[in-house]
Amino acid sequence: MTNTTKRITAAMLAATLVLSLSACSNWSKRDRNTAIGAGAGAIGGSILTNGSGLGTVGGAAVGGIIGHQVD
Repeated sequence: MTNTTKRITAAMLAATLVLSLSACSNWSKRDRNTAIGAGAGAIGGSILTNGSGLGTVGGAAVGGIIGHQVD
């Protein structure tokens, strides 16, 4: 990969991150808890199943449900 390609890729990733974070600014507390729970569950499911896709998706689903229920 050339330097120009690396710079373009880094700029696109940074722009995507900024847009993604700004889209979450008006979420309710329950929405944020659901997203955090899903993320944590996906990481936990992936670790516990040694990177299995099914374990990751299952962990995300369970974590999202738990995050949604936490007040």
